Amino acid sequence: MKTIIKCFAFTLVSAMYAAQNGSDSIQRKRIQASPISTSIKIDGILDEESWQTASEASNFVERRPNNGQPEPATTKSVVKILYDDTGIYIGATLYDNQPDKIARELTERDNLENDDIFGVTLNGYNDHQQSLEFLVTAAGVQADAKLTTDFGEDFSWNAVWFSAVKITDTGWTVEMKIPYSELRFPKSEVQQWGINILRLVNRTSSVYDWNFVDNKKGSYMLYDGVLNGIKNINPPTRLSFLPYFSTYVNNYDGKTTANVNGGMDLKYGINDAFTLDLTLIPDFGQTSFDRSVLNLSPFEVQFQEQRSFFTEGTELFSKGDLFYSRRIGGYPSGSTTLNEDEEIIENPEKVKLFNAIKVSGRTNEGLGIGFFNAVTEKTSAKIYNTATGETRYETTEPWANYNVFVLDQRFRGNSSVSLVNTNVIRDGDFRDANATALLFDIRNRKNKYRYFGATKGSLVMNGENKFGNESTLGFNKVAGVHRFGANYFVRTKDYDIGDLGYYDRTNFHSLNTNYSYRYLQPRGNLNSLNYNLNVSHNRRLDDDLFTQFVIHNSIDMQTKKFFNFGGGLMIWPFGENDIYEPRTAGRFMHVPAMINPWIFINTDNRRKFRINTYIDYYAFDEKGRYQLIYQLNPSYKFSDKLRLYYNANFNYQQNDRGFAGKNAQHIFMGSRNRFTAENGISSQYTFNNKMALNLSFRHYFSEVHYRKFETLNVDGDVTETDLFNENRDGTFNSWNVDLRYSWWFAPGSQLTLLYRNAVGNYLEESRIGFSKNFEKLFDEPMINSLSLKLTYYIDYNQAKTWLKKG
Repeated sequence: MKTIIKCFAFTLVSAMYAAQNGSDSIQRKRIQASPISTSIKIDGILDEESWQTASEASNFVERRPNNGQPEPATTKSVVKILYDDTGIYIGATLYDNQPDKIARELTERDNLENDDIFGVTLNGYNDHQQSLEFLVTAAGVQADAKLTTDFGEDFSWNAVWFSAVKITDTGWTVEMKIPYSELRFPKSEVQQWGINILRLVNRTSSVYDWNFVDNKKGSYMLYDGVLNGIKNINPPTRLSFLPYFSTYVNNYDGKTTANVNGGMDLKYGINDAFTLDLTLIPDFGQTSFDRSVLNLSPFEVQFQEQRSFFTEGTELFSKGDLFYSRRIGGYPSGSTTLNEDEEIIENPEKVKLFNAIKVSGRTNEGLGIGFFNAVTEKTSAKIYNTATGETRYETTEPWANYNVFVLDQRFRGNSSVSLVNTNVIRDGDFRDANATALLFDIRNRKNKYRYFGATKGSLVMNGENKFGNESTLGFNKVAGVHRFGANYFVRTKDYDIGDLGYYDRTNFHSLNTNYSYRYLQPRGNLNSLNYNLNVSHNRRLDDDLFTQFVIHNSIDMQTKKFFNFGGGLMIWPFGENDIYEPRTAGRFMHVPAMINPWIFINTDNRRKFRINTYIDYYAFDEKGRYQLIYQLNPSYKFSDKLRLYYNANFNYQQNDRGFAGKNAQHIFMGSRNRFTAENGISSQYTFNNKMALNLSFRHYFSEVHYRKFETLNVDGDVTETDLFNENRDGTFNSWNVDLRYSWWFAPGSQLTLLYRNAVGNYLEESRIGFSKNFEKLFDEPMINSLSLKLTYYIDYNQAKTWLKKG
């Protein structure tokens, strides 16, 4: 470990020196924003006098597929920028010699499909590492996202801004107003922001940028131009409220219940750079359903976060992968102990969130600071004694406090060093935990090489202290046609961030190398080609043992007609010593050598009918053992208002082997066949750019049948046995239907009506047939829920005006 820390420090110093002594050759265009004193009507028509005299941004350059080509005169773009004390205004004239072919598919907000798109990215710190992206389609649909070098586009972030479009005889025009309340910038009399402007012409699938984005190296934000001219502004107070009202009517197993909820989110600009977000008595009842699965692995299933408060503006808190927000308001951490004649009659599966706050921002010197805190309420199980008739309560989760603190220093436009700490404190004698990480990600100024590393420590306090560590160190060449890199990773057996983070494997270390080759310009009949080779060698750390050597090749290509296809080949030439499936420390199970070819085909996504398909086959060096995965995902656009999606996923495993049980003398493994089928249908009918009707349906079915049982030997092999005869066969079903009507009736304000239907079951039998399976599924009590939720955005400055008028 000392050696790793020394290497970490040496690499950090060397990389910083390289970053400071490189040269930056990127050319940056500049545009001047013009001040205005008269109001601009956001109607898509650039007829105000202020637009006529403003500076122009033009001469866009193609990013893809022909990187570096000038924008053709037939689709010339001209953009102008104005500002006042409330925000900035962007006006765009987008010429098109075939205006009848401008793509205008209506979708819900943030859901981009086959559309011509105009957008702008703004970076108030001009540091090339984080931007805010504002997009509007030719149908008038808004989309916004945060762009970061770590996480790419994050469309879960939502801002309140204004836009309008107009189709003309020569193309289309756009007007946008972005209030300062939605932007982040330092407090300074004279502002200098990073900016880039983009345009997508859908029918040619061509993307153009105002400041040229070179695909040879670096991230998109590295190529920002410069926005000058904004000075002496007096932004209004950044304070907004989002109160909500919701009501639910639920029917389950013949019982109907109703409830009414109310609460509020608050957003306050502490200063120009830092923002406080608060949610009080939140209601997440209308979030999308989880995609439940039958999990036979030794690891927990990780579900996607659906709650808006935990997805918006959390990029700082995601540094180091120590924060898995589903822990907050998730399953109780404790369990119940039953005495004789006792049974549980009520046991909540989820802990209730009381409140949560976020404070985040970045100083003039590029130091990002983030603080997150959440409090969850006490949760208890209700236990009934059948002999005495007495009822008692046992705490399964006490009052708990969750904290995340982040410092993230950016420098040289492309590098950062971060410190992250997470902490969970539970009332009483329940388990507490703390985790800390130090990270660096540094590139030289020419953006040719990247150096990265991290060291993390976890401390769990539950009667006795348990400390674990994870570290990584590596480099990559990130520019040019040929790219390569290597890294070393180690995680000790006591590493545990499960109280506020997610992790699976422990007690291993690995050496990983990679190489890639790519086309930087179209060649022949191909727009693009990417080939990747990854090789990794993994070993158990404590009590050294070879676990896995993996060679993985992959290639993906796109033709000039935008047909995408590719595949790969993964090989385990020496098999695997699986140290996790036995569920017992120090033991392992041998998995034979394996070869895994796979292919995918995606048709042109601009067409009305498109289809994506994927086939994945695992062939093991063991008679009759294989796995076949097949995915089919077609969609059809009936009109610019209606699109239908279908997805089907099938997974068949023959002669798979996994944990079945154990006793004091033996670990029992099972040879099993497993079949999983998932079918989903979703559709969206969009009335206009503010109103939509959505349908989501999913049926998941998975069955497992055990053919025989075996004992696990010390050498990792198995021996057939008759000592274990428990039933491990099972069939799991999950059925979900959501029908949702959404109306964005005012900026930031939404009315949502949701009907939800759900049912699920688990049967301790398999191979019962498709029709009988459905009969048994619908014999189960079904959840039927109808809910209405209203959220209304209140800007403090507008509210003041209302009060004055009153």
